[in-house]
Amino acid sequence: MDMQNLAKNSPWGRRLFAITVLSAALLFVGASALRADEGECQHRMARADHRVHEAAEHHGWDSKQAERARHELREAREYCWTHGHKWWDEDGHRWHTDRDWDDHDHDRDHDRARH
Repeated sequence: MDMQNLAKNSPWGRRLFAITVLSAALLFVGASALRADEGECQHRMARADHRVHEAAEHHGWDSKQAERARHELREAREYCWTHGHKWWDEDGHRWHTDRDWDDHDHDRDHDRARH
């Protein structure tokens, strides 16, 4: 009896086939969800980073708007870390897999030291 007939005629063969199809479907769905989460995280980080720079430009680095935007950036980093154990560095255009961000990297004094 060849494998094709075994899969068609045997209860175990049908179960194995069903498990294989189900596993492949779950793997595909899981991978798609992972990419969607990664895209959401990158978008969230880019948006939060942009808001910090916009608030600082329009209201000053020490403004309440800039502080609020820095707070949102910290929240975005925490969200990404909690959901994917990585975070997107918009300024460096790369993923970090360590929880190595600096909560003060968008403060006025830190920004001046970089430029």
